[in-house]
Amino acid sequence: MSLIGRLIVIFIGFLAACFVGGMIVVGALLFPEFADLGAGPVDQGAIDILLGFGFIFVSGFALVPAAVIVAITEALYIRSALAYAVGGGLVGLACYLGLVPFHSDTLQFEGIVRRHLEIMTGAGIVAGVVYWLVAGRNAGAWRNPPPPRKPPPPLPSNSTQDAR
Repeated sequence: MSLIGRLIVIFIGFLAACFVGGMIVVGALLFPEFADLGAGPVDQGAIDILLGFGFIFVSGFALVPAAVIVAITEALYIRSALAYAVGGGLVGLACYLGLVPFHSDTLQFEGIVRRHLEIMTGAGIVAGVVYWLVAGRNAGAWRNPPPPRKPPPPLPSNSTQDAR
């Protein structure tokens, strides 16, 4: 796969991950309102607008941290779904902490809402898995493949008889 083709796949994977992450953030933040049985039907146009804003919000804040994770995984041929889930969780955490005020005098974040932190981290984990499904399974495919490993040395011929 050429580098240009790989960049297109990475971009499509990032967009898919941001869309799913935005859906999770919007759905989780609106869930208390959806849980009210007396709310009546939900306007589909409003949901579409909220999903669009969620996508823009997540993609805008996640671009730089996600680019760092993608660069690391592409450079090191990391193709594990777990690595992308952890990386997505870190990106979600970084996005949330980027919105919380940090006081340099006390070196603490002030105003962290635990539920929002969990939502953003969970959305990042799911977005990382979605990115892995689209683009991460073939990380580093644009480069020359790594050299094959040498096979292990053969066992001595009498080693199977000694094991009995």
